[in-house]
Amino acid sequence: MKKKGTYNPLTGLIHGRMRSDAWEYSHHLVPPISTSTTFRLDSTVRGAQGFQEYAQPGKADHHIYIYDRLREPNKDMLEENLAMAEGGDNAVTYASGMGAISAAFGVLLRAGEHLLTHHTLYGCTHSLMNNWLPRQGITTTAADLTATGAIHAHLRPATRVVYFETPANPTMEIVDVADVAAQVAEINASRPEAERVYIVVDNTFATPFCQRPLEQGADFVVHSLTKGISGYGTDMGGVVIGPASHYDRLLMYRKDFGGVLSPRAAWSILAYGLPSLSVRIRQAQANARRLAAFLVEHAAVEEVHYPGLSSFEGHEIAKRQMRDYEGNFAPGSLLYFELKGATPAAQQAAGVHFINHLADHAYTVSLAVSLGNVRTLVEHPSSMTHAPIPPEEQVAMGIRPSGIRLSVGLEAADDIILDIDEALNPVKRVPRPRGRAA
Repeated sequence: MKKKGTYNPLTGLIHGRMRSDAWEYSHHLVPPISTSTTFRLDSTVRGAQGFQEYAQPGKADHHIYIYDRLREPNKDMLEENLAMAEGGDNAVTYASGMGAISAAFGVLLRAGEHLLTHHTLYGCTHSLMNNWLPRQGITTTAADLTATGAIHAHLRPATRVVYFETPANPTMEIVDVADVAAQVAEINASRPEAERVYIVVDNTFATPFCQRPLEQGADFVVHSLTKGISGYGTDMGGVVIGPASHYDRLLMYRKDFGGVLSPRAAWSILAYGLPSLSVRIRQAQANARRLAAFLVEHAAVEEVHYPGLSSFEGHEIAKRQMRDYEGNFAPGSLLYFELKGATPAAQQAAGVHFINHLADHAYTVSLAVSLGNVRTLVEHPSSMTHAPIPPEEQVAMGIRPSGIRLSVGLEAADDIILDIDEALNPVKRVPRPRGRAA
């Protein structure tokens, strides 16, 4: 029998800590939902103590509930469980994934400082870095962080954050977290603490079930909770998970900028999203492996980007860093594939035709943005999620006019393949010497 306290993290996703120092609900099997925006205080002294805690980062005790924008029971319990899922000290939730990314930058960057990012990013993150951070005097450099020595080549004295997604949205590029962490550690060894560089990783595509970047040397992890962690497409949210040293500042940022996750969304993700994460991702991942193996053999498909394929450029790194809680290779449930076409215009037309056919005829595949849903979702990044990025920059990132992003859901794999195959017709499948799901 295992000793208490050594339970599998998969069990922790269901049960969590299941208690609160500030809220008694010991007879509830499922934590109750709290819908109060404000809380009764025992005295003015207690109220003053609570507000003083939030006004002095590093000195807070945070056991006094005052107002939803500061803290409330559902967010507290969700944050505790999210920190446990990623192996971090603390977590702070926000109204959306972009709210979480903005908070991480807001806490870690000042005017005159520099942000180094991977060259392939979600369109809205790209927009934040290019339209809004410059107004605060923060500059950004985009580089290929998969290249050898990229951190040393592009880091500046003013650099304070290295930020990337892995797998990257939408091309599925894999950035080696441990390698980036080793390069940054070498640089930080010669810098004073006030000038250290922090690594922030967007782990939305993988979820903590498939990958935990903090274990590999990252300082912070951000998620769009809307995606795989929530899983059902009903609730929006974001989170920053990291060290205890920055917890109070992340809370203070939420208090002052107001990007607060609603208690109802927090409760839903706590009660349904996290507890079902492992079974959902396992099934979706099994389906994704089937879809990838099917697509690499299709005559209409130019290339398939999926970490589970031996032909995928980042496959070996993915095999090392994308591991579930039991150590199994976990390549996830997202695919990016490109359709054939003699010219960019022909590729664009092929992508549009494919997407429109699915939207009109498919039963198992829905044309919709977002990802990590129980339903299979498809979109055309070039004209949709990454449209804010100029076409020439898209191509430099590896986003092709015929590129398709597929978030594989929980439907029967044969049914998804049937709908995809019909949309790819009239070209039929033929055997091709490509990689197989490993």
